[in-house]
Amino acid sequence: MSETKAEIAIVGGGIVGLATALALSERDPDRSIVLLEAESEIARHQTGHNSGVIHAGLYYKPGSQKAINCANGRFRMYEFCAEYGIAHDNCGKVVVATSDAEVAALDELERRGKENGLAGITRLGPEGLREHEPHVAGIEGLYVPETGIVDYKQVAAQMAKLLEERGVTIHRSSRVTAVDVRPDELILRTPNREVRANSLINCGGLQCDRIAKMCGVEPGVKIIPFRGEYYELVPERESLVKNLIYPVPDPRFPFLGVHFTRMIGGGVEAGPNAVLAFKREGYKLSSFSPRDLMGTLTYSGFWHMARKFWRTGFGEFHRSLSKRAFVTALQKLMPELRSEDIKPHGAGVRAQAVEPDGKLVDDFRIVSRPRMVHVLNAPSPGATASLAIGDSIADMAEEAFGVSA
Repeated sequence: MSETKAEIAIVGGGIVGLATALALSERDPDRSIVLLEAESEIARHQTGHNSGVIHAGLYYKPGSQKAINCANGRFRMYEFCAEYGIAHDNCGKVVVATSDAEVAALDELERRGKENGLAGITRLGPEGLREHEPHVAGIEGLYVPETGIVDYKQVAAQMAKLLEERGVTIHRSSRVTAVDVRPDELILRTPNREVRANSLINCGGLQCDRIAKMCGVEPGVKIIPFRGEYYELVPERESLVKNLIYPVPDPRFPFLGVHFTRMIGGGVEAGPNAVLAFKREGYKLSSFSPRDLMGTLTYSGFWHMARKFWRTGFGEFHRSLSKRAFVTALQKLMPELRSEDIKPHGAGVRAQAVEPDGKLVDDFRIVSRPRMVHVLNAPSPGATASLAIGDSIADMAEEAFGVSA
């Protein structure tokens, strides 16, 4: 078994782990950093399976970590893409209220967006909605011009390229299976190597709570995986959508509801739903892990959540099993859509942190311990905000383990 020594070990090769390594290497080019990725390639999970949206920051509570990091991160993501020639489009989106009952929530989104510093938000009536998206149906809406699209796998690949040029070591196929916390060092064990490091940053995404426990840290939350399934418009019906069309989200959940998203590489996605997954990396309905499912079912927070939202949960499963039900949800935004207009288009899994009382953690949650920083909740807009989050983690590192920043 090979052995590597480093000042800092980062666990997780998704976009947050990569951005954190970028921030640390920029501040001190001589710092030795090792990044451990469980899979054979980077960005295999949340980074590589999301909808590719550069979020403007409309939804997030003003002053929250999501709001602060999204505003900064969005600007920096556009800059990063422009600097390195990564295809992107600052195309804007519309958020649609389809009933009088949703207008008050739309008012709140407009207020939040303006308080979060978004420029150019425009209130739309039915005619304005049709000017932006001719096939949408709604009574009022918001046009949000600072939203965009990109392929985050390309962003992550460029980040990895920069890191390796700077001398950061990226070990792929190196899933951390144990962490030995010693007075003078941390020993991270994988099936093929040991990494001896002075400090550790946990950006493990779907496995972040387990990695924290390996380090002797009680995370205070458990990751419950939710699969988001997508359809894609057939090519001859892509003209139904010009850019991005979103519903007014249910404020009880950190999910945005099924929507239409033009993809940077071509095509239009429709979705996702949010259905409980039986495996943390479970991208199919048949995906199953006894360990992962038992971990969910034996967690008190899951049952508190389930008792409160069981009707919603069954509705999500119904849409997972029934294309007709999925189409019905999409028809709230676009009544002329028909079942034959869409075809299956993969899925992603969201690492949702849930507290013991069943509360779904709605903001980023990053905690520091001596010689450690643990990212325990960084869902959407985590990719948009990744460069800002990386800087925040680098700031925390200075305090947590005394590195020069």
